[in-house]
Amino acid sequence: MNVLIVFAIPCYMATFARSAPLPKNGALVEDPQFQEIVERSRSLTQKILLSIPDTHKSCIHTETLQLNSSENGKLETMASTIGIPSAPVLRVVSENSTLEDSLTGMYEGLQLHQALLSAISSRLGNKDKVIELMADIRDLAIQINKMLKMAQAEPVVQPSPTPVALRLPANYEVQVATHLTLVQLQAFGQDMIRCLRPLDRSNEEETES
Repeated sequence: MNVLIVFAIPCYMATFARSAPLPKNGALVEDPQFQEIVERSRSLTQKILLSIPDTHKSCIHTETLQLNSSENGKLETMASTIGIPSAPVLRVVSENSTLEDSLTGMYEGLQLHQALLSAISSRLGNKDKVIELMADIRDLAIQINKMLKMAQAEPVVQPSPTPVALRLPANYEVQVATHLTLVQLQAFGQDMIRCLRPLDRSNEEETES
C-alpha cells in the first residue's frame, strides 16, 4: 500500500504540473487574443523550420557544409572569426523564468537572425529563399513583440535590429556564414517551439481529446 502511494504521488504531481496555470501571467495566457497570437507564432515558427532546408540547399554549394552534420560543431572557431554572435538561450516559462524573459529572448534571437541574414544576403548570388525566410522571421518577430507588450507591466519600446558587421573576405566565408546562420536559426526555432508549446492552450485540448 505504501509503495503504491509513493509511486502515485509523483504521477499525480506530474499531471498537476502539466495542467496547472503558469506561475505568472496565468490570466494573460488564458486570454483569447493572446492564444490567437501564440497559435500564429507556432505556425510561423514551423513554417520557418520547414523552409530552412530548402534555403540551405539553394544557397550552399560547398559539399562539406551539411545542415544536420555532426561536423558543424567544429566550425565554432570560424563563427567567431566571421563575427557570428550566439543566439540567446531560451527557457520555458517556470517559477525561475518569467513569460516576459522568455518572450524577450525569442524576440532578440529573431532580430539577431534577421540582421545576420540581411548582412549575408547582399553577398549571395541566389538570395530569393533568404529574402522569403527573412520575411517570415520579421512576421514572427511582430507576433512575439505583440505578446511581449501584453506581458510587460510597463510598455517598453523594443529596439530595431542592430546591423551585424561580418568579416566575409571571400566566397567561402560567405558560404560558411550562411550555413552557420541557418544551423543556428534551426536550433533556435526548435527551442522556440519548445517554449511556445506550454503557452498554447489548444495544444492541451488536443492532448485531452
